[in-house]
Amino acid sequence: MKLNRLAQVAIATAATAGLAVGLLSPANAAPKTTVQIVQSNALTGLNPSVSAMNLTFNTDVDYLEQVGFTYYNNKATLVDNTAFGTYKIVSKKPFKVQYTVNKGRLWSDGTPINGIDLLLTHITAAGTYSQIAGLGDPADSDVTPAFDSLGYGGLYEQHVVGLPILSPDKMSVTVEYGTQVPDWRLLAPGVFPVHALMMMAEGKNKLGTVAENNAARERFYKAFDTYNTASLKKMGAIWSKNYNINVVNASTNPLLLVGNGPFMIKSAVANGAVTMVRNPKYNSGPKVKSLQRVVFKVIGDGTAAAQALKNGEVDIYAGQPTADAVAQLKAMAPAVKVIGGDQAVYEHLDLRVGPAYGTTEPYNGPFAGDSQKAKDLRTAFLLAYPREEIMTKVIQPINATSQLMNSLMVFNSEPSYKNIIAKSGVSKFTAGTQASRTAQALALVKKHFPSAAAGSGSVKIKLLYGQPSNARRVAQAALAKAEWAKAGFDVDVTPTSGWSAFLEDPKYDAAFFAWVKSAAFQSGNVGTYETKANYQGYSNPVIDKIYKELGATPFTAAQIADRFTKVDAELIKDAVTLPVFQHPSANGVNAKLQGVAPSPFSPNLVWNLWDWSFTN
Repeated sequence: MKLNRLAQVAIATAATAGLAVGLLSPANAAPKTTVQIVQSNALTGLNPSVSAMNLTFNTDVDYLEQVGFTYYNNKATLVDNTAFGTYKIVSKKPFKVQYTVNKGRLWSDGTPINGIDLLLTHITAAGTYSQIAGLGDPADSDVTPAFDSLGYGGLYEQHVVGLPILSPDKMSVTVEYGTQVPDWRLLAPGVFPVHALMMMAEGKNKLGTVAENNAARERFYKAFDTYNTASLKKMGAIWSKNYNINVVNASTNPLLLVGNGPFMIKSAVANGAVTMVRNPKYNSGPKVKSLQRVVFKVIGDGTAAAQALKNGEVDIYAGQPTADAVAQLKAMAPAVKVIGGDQAVYEHLDLRVGPAYGTTEPYNGPFAGDSQKAKDLRTAFLLAYPREEIMTKVIQPINATSQLMNSLMVFNSEPSYKNIIAKSGVSKFTAGTQASRTAQALALVKKHFPSAAAGSGSVKIKLLYGQPSNARRVAQAALAKAEWAKAGFDVDVTPTSGWSAFLEDPKYDAAFFAWVKSAAFQSGNVGTYETKANYQGYSNPVIDKIYKELGATPFTAAQIADRFTKVDAELIKDAVTLPVFQHPSANGVNAKLQGVAPSPFSPNLVWNLWDWSFTN
């Protein structure tokens, strides 16, 4: 499973203390029913399952529009959403699970939901189906399949057997897996308004009647069941492209906005605000306590975002701010409360090895391939990356207890962390001082560029890392550029608007950003570095094998830790990536807003938005 990129916000200006008048309400006013949340990055699409669309903000919006069988709470506990449906093991040999939608659940256009609405998951996650249906082989790096899905290559594809079986009443689907998958609960199919997809593929641009919608859904099922290539390709084009919009207004095809979640998109402005309103047909999840409207305001400048909170123009600032920002937020008490904690998010530096899986444009940069020269230069680049300086100057002023991360598999607080880092070989990148590591880096560069010296710029590198407005990322890049220069690297650290769209672009030699976990799979973060999943063009058969093992067989904690150690060791040996820090959170929240309880998993903030409410 892909992990979500974390949207970043940084604040650089301290605030003066004092109450925010804008946050105070008249004595007899009714409690607010509109919540306004700051976002630093703009909406880029309505379907985060499409390649290059799996961004945190996109995921937050989608989470509020579509609800299914499970969700995670703020304790990282998987909760069964029994309002929507149920699931159960119906056979252990062969291993079969039945997923059932409760009768009476409705789409926002009034169409009853049934089991057919669960079947699109199979199309977008099972590569075998895609091949049989003539939609393209997701494993073929030269051709993009009709459904440009991030779901291929995952646990579902590895273990599903045949087609899901629809029950006679069409309310359940039964899925057979080739083994007792340890994470079978997490493989529950997602729900999707396939009638809307079919109607758009047929050229429709307005909502249909319930009868028309039911008929369209039956046409989808027939196309699914008969592997109708022509029909499925049309739907694939809609699914892969038409949802990739950042503007929603009166001219938007309403079929794109059909959902079963508590809120629906009413409007979206390019690089601006997204407004969502209550879905009057919602009955697929927990009841909404009182909110009627959610407005995501895109404020890229952290100082302006904090000022908006102080002025009462927004109710939640949910960035990853600087030390000045934390002080600024605390100075707003008692009108603002600061809610903190650790997130299941980690910053990391990735180096490109080859063309990203599924792409064809070659990568011929200095880090390309498995030659000794490429490995030496990658090792040098990682050695000279000033992780400790970044921690000291950028992160610890925000959270003094933050520690440098040295495992890509587990966080520092997890029981297996110390044992893993003792055996993984990461000491290569922690031994000595930064000055001594940078000297080692320069020596490696000189092996291949004899004239290399501090400031020589012997190796040209282009770095991808974030928006121009992201002050914290800009600060990290500036510190790194200065240290890399001492090792003979000339690194272009120009920030990139819309950076996430370039993660597969071979013109970038390196990238740093954050991964955020969206689920607690037994395989942990291993899948992020699997051949079909990473953006770096990195392929390691040892990691691929471990990923498959962890997805197919239940293991003890010790057995899992042993495999995590081996994965870390491979990544370190090949010098393709290093972790930096786990993200601390600092959310400034209107003191009148109740129920906000950030989760470590994605969606971090809005997972329980149905429980939020304002007091007078």
